[in-house]
Amino acid sequence: LAVYDETVEAGWKDGKGNHGWTQIDTDDEDRRTWGKTMELEKETEAIIGCSMEVLNTLGHGLLEKPYENALVVEFGLRSIPVEQQKPFAVTYKGITVGNYIPDLIVFEQVIVDTKVIENITNHEVGQMLNYLKLTKLKVGLIINFKHAKLSWQRIVL
Repeated sequence: LAVYDETVEAGWKDGKGNHGWTQIDTDDEDRRTWGKTMELEKETEAIIGCSMEVLNTLGHGLLEKPYENALVVEFGLRSIPVEQQKPFAVTYKGITVGNYIPDLIVFEQVIVDTKVIENITNHEVGQMLNYLKLTKLKVGLIINFKHAKLSWQRIVL
């Protein structure tokens, strides 16, 4: 299990529609392992970039659903494959007892859970771990749109 927690100021536009990125300070251990342990690194970077664009455009403080829907639009504009509200069966001893419906499945491999909460806590991380087990996917992103600075946690099974 690997959990990556990041908070960055949403990117800026240079007048040509291009975005700058805020540099993230990391310690030596993070720099040493970042490229080696990041499963689906390019995909998650693209998702985070889209999330920054959504936050820049909509601002912070809305409910979760507009951010989820805006992400679907932004993914479409960038030709990133996305499935919204795809149900997965929850089974108990071989019997279906319910469904789990993730916000988004992006690139057919990453669960994206949009949040508007003060802070991402162990509760949300625990939920994502269960979601990853249910879907048999390896990577999840919890993206928090509550504040002017985008925050997220990347969870890898």
